[in-house]
Amino acid sequence: MNNSLLKEILAQLGSGEIVPYLGQGVLRGVVDRDTGKPIPADSDSLILAMTGGQPMSPRLMYEFSRAAMHLENKKGRSFIERFLTQVYGSDNWTPSPVHQWLTDLDLPYIIDCNRDTQLQHCYIAAERKHTLVVGAARLAATPYRFDLYQFEDGKYRKIALEQVDTALPVIFKPHGTPLPKPGYVASDADFVDYITELMGGFAIPDWIKLHRKNKRYLFLGQHFNRDTERMVMSDMIYDAAEPAGWVLIDQPSDKERKVCERKNLQLIEADWSSLLALANPSATEVA
Repeated sequence: MNNSLLKEILAQLGSGEIVPYLGQGVLRGVVDRDTGKPIPADSDSLILAMTGGQPMSPRLMYEFSRAAMHLENKKGRSFIERFLTQVYGSDNWTPSPVHQWLTDLDLPYIIDCNRDTQLQHCYIAAERKHTLVVGAARLAATPYRFDLYQFEDGKYRKIALEQVDTALPVIFKPHGTPLPKPGYVASDADFVDYITELMGGFAIPDWIKLHRKNKRYLFLGQHFNRDTERMVMSDMIYDAAEPAGWVLIDQPSDKERKVCERKNLQLIEADWSSLLALANPSATEVA
């Protein structure tokens, strides 16, 4: 059943009515070219990378945002930004086949909840003009919780809301990115502010609110075991179609099953790599 359903999704994917929603799992298999070490993507690996390999207390290890808040209080917010930029700003990571596959599809809208630059670099290499929406938190000068950039002529330039070309494809990075200017939603305080403004309508640009109506979402590598993940997702897919889309999780938890049922998302008990294998059998096998 899974294979036939996945084939149906693939057949519809190019229409633009399905929005890929990328979670940490899609970075599995991405490693440092020199050391072979995996890119820190999930909460535990990010925390250990941030602390130099030293585990924190179980309370802090529960979620990266909690650990980041603890270290932000001790070392300042700039410490978290420098750490994330050092990790994700590097060009020494091996490419991910799923990002190249999505780039080749030339889709109008992709949500990437990771903080890496793989998808951006694929678009840049393809010389694809696009709009980049970067989530932001705790801004004093504006009620909005996003920064906008347009990529053209080989570089990003910051733009105002009224300058957006709504016909361009969009990459939405709700948790931030180091490119073109480092900015992140990372600590508990960041997420409290960001999610509050998401619910208030200030973290998603108006033209995207219109564009996303009745869209379906395809969750790849995304889990829902933490409150922040669920709350961000809930507002990002507001006004979705009925049903709202599909979630690929190989071994879902009971909590994830309940989330999918509540949000009217069809749970497919398969890894995202199963979809990639059907779409692109020649792609590098992901471990």
